[in-house]
Amino acid sequence: MSDNDNNMEDMNGSCPHCSGKHKDRDEKQKKDLMNRLKRIEGQVRGVEGMLEKDAYCTDILMQVSAITSALNSFNKVLLADHMRTCVADNIREGNDEIIDELVVTLQKLMR
Repeated sequence: MSDNDNNMEDMNGSCPHCSGKHKDRDEKQKKDLMNRLKRIEGQVRGVEGMLEKDAYCTDILMQVSAITSALNSFNKVLLADHMRTCVADNIREGNDEIIDELVVTLQKLMR
């Protein structure tokens, strides 16, 4: 384990980029999201292989475009779930600050 990994665990079990909040997901949802990420990871490794084999630029660009599309799809699924659960639950509980958090998140996603 690297020093960076140790530093991340020292921060109450979360990474320095995380809000510190927690979300319990059911196993089906977690498995779906993990499968999506594993496919994306495989696509990235495929691009690495293409570079190693001196693949033609446009072929690599098309694969990177597919990765970008897969990441956007992942974000759409995660955002929809966030709005249906975390945001809706917070609003029902009277925590309207969640709306500001959502606006900031959407602004960052739309850069």
